[in-house]
Amino acid sequence: MSARSQSSFPRADPLRVATAAAAGVALFSLAWALLHLGFYSDYQIIDTPVYQGYGDAMLEGKVPYRDFELEYPPGALPAFVVPSLGAGGNYPTLFEALMLACGAAAVAFVAVGLAAAGASTATLYAGAAAAGLAPLLLGSVLLSRFDLWPAALTAGALAALASARNRIGLGLLGAAVAAKLYPVVLVPLALLYVARRRGPREALVALGVFALVLVVVVGPFFLASPGGLLDSVERQTGRPLQLESLGAGVLLAAHRLGLYEATVVSSHGSQNLAGALPDTVASLQTVVQALALVGIWIVFARSERGPADLLVGCAAAVAAFAAFGKVLSPQFLIWLLPLVPLALSRSRLALGIFAGALVLTQLWFPGRYWDVVALGPVAWLVVCRDLLLVGLVAVLVRATGRERARPRSP
Repeated sequence: MSARSQSSFPRADPLRVATAAAAGVALFSLAWALLHLGFYSDYQIIDTPVYQGYGDAMLEGKVPYRDFELEYPPGALPAFVVPSLGAGGNYPTLFEALMLACGAAAVAFVAVGLAAAGASTATLYAGAAAAGLAPLLLGSVLLSRFDLWPAALTAGALAALASARNRIGLGLLGAAVAAKLYPVVLVPLALLYVARRRGPREALVALGVFALVLVVVVGPFFLASPGGLLDSVERQTGRPLQLESLGAGVLLAAHRLGLYEATVVSSHGSQNLAGALPDTVASLQTVVQALALVGIWIVFARSERGPADLLVGCAAAVAAFAAFGKVLSPQFLIWLLPLVPLALSRSRLALGIFAGALVLTQLWFPGRYWDVVALGPVAWLVVCRDLLLVGLVAVLVRATGRERARPRSP
């Protein structure tokens, strides 16, 4: 089938998009303010002191990976360094302001992406509102994690792709991968989409843009310390079965039922299950994760590969990457904050399931996290959350393979 022309993409009403985006951003700003009040502020587990250490070290002239260890990719550095440029003890406030801006941008991109995919006015406003209010469901973890930075870049990439800005989209996707590795699972979907809409040659050009951005961001740090950069990747890929992952949830359930004796250890910056069985489960999860992603890519390749297919397929891929990975930290759900609303035109059920997963996460993190580590009854909340994420993947995959009803010929 021949590639479709540029003019075949729907043109969104700019005023309608701007109004929906403004409404979503206003709701997000309100939700952000509320996260500082009441029970949201009672107890927090924060990462900002670690980020400040990275940012301050760079301002002192130290080179990441060579002069100090850094567990994140080079594209994450702006989120750490920019707040360090401020005065003295204002780092937490400046970091929050930066993440607020990233979150607002992500919400705006949701409106742009939905409109470009031909969403109705009701769906457009509902998606922007859902993305705007989501922080209230997840809780204070958003305030001290940098994941809104890659989430905003990813949402921007999808909005650009849905709007037929293919090279910009792949460029932003390259920046997102450089900031946090998870958006790499979207690259096959993006290339399949561009190849269908504009042809293989344009897909190759867009892939070149993606690679160029990666080289520009990552290359200098690789040249400065190839061993240090590779060590940071190995530390992430070599992590054990994290306590909140799906496989750990199954073992936690077995522990609560008296069928298995779980052992929790702290390493790699998290709490994990130790032993031969957890190690085996971690390996199996990695295989399941890879198979799930390949399956999603195949389902998308067999679809019409229109803008709505792209948005829901990308949500499915990131959900599968998070749900089936051997590590599943609460901040991983931030990755999905713009992506599930972007899939709203294909699945309302997915948004409801995702909302349930966010609420269940907040019920134990951060306030009752150490009860989970102690293997108390609250561990059942982790199990239920993980199962909801599996259900989310299933619903999104089903929506990816569903074609829109076509009007009958007269």
